Amino acid sequence: PRYSRKQMTDLWTDEARFQLWLNVEIHALEQMVTLGLAPESALKNVLKKARFSAERILEIEKEVKHDVIAFITNISESIGADSRFFHLGMTSSDLIDTAFAVQLCQATDIILDDVKKLLVVTKQLALKHKNTICIGRSHGIHAEPTTFGLKVAGWYSELERQRERI
Repeated sequence: PRYSRKQMTDLWTDEARFQLWLNVEIHALEQMVTLGLAPESALKNVLKKARFSAERILEIEKEVKHDVIAFITNISESIGADSRFFHLGMTSSDLIDTAFAVQLCQATDIILDDVKKLLVVTKQLALKHKNTICIGRSHGIHAEPTTFGLKVAGWYSELERQRERI
């Protein structure tokens, strides 16, 4: 928390992780209904009643020693008999890997948005200082004069390349 912004740390809380797990499970159940492998009434019940408590999941996990079983157990407490269709045909890895991929995409979106903002500021700084003379450096010593704007333009180009790589 000391070195992260709230927007980024919020993605990695237990609450956020379990919410993503629930979203993945709901999407999977929607497809099970589409394929005729689960009744639509089960989906409606899950959408209406599915709730979780991060504290309760962690409490259950201490007992069962398995994060996904703890999650499913807690969700099942809220949806009742239709819980037999929840997580149907899935493995723990199906759930965890899919949700983790979503978390990584969300984190990357934050980074890309920040880089976009930084590019705007860097471009403005390069233009502002295009004629501001400063000492050039070569092999750690003074070299030919250059402009601060040219140095910043180099940073801008490097940021643009890194944005493309991301």
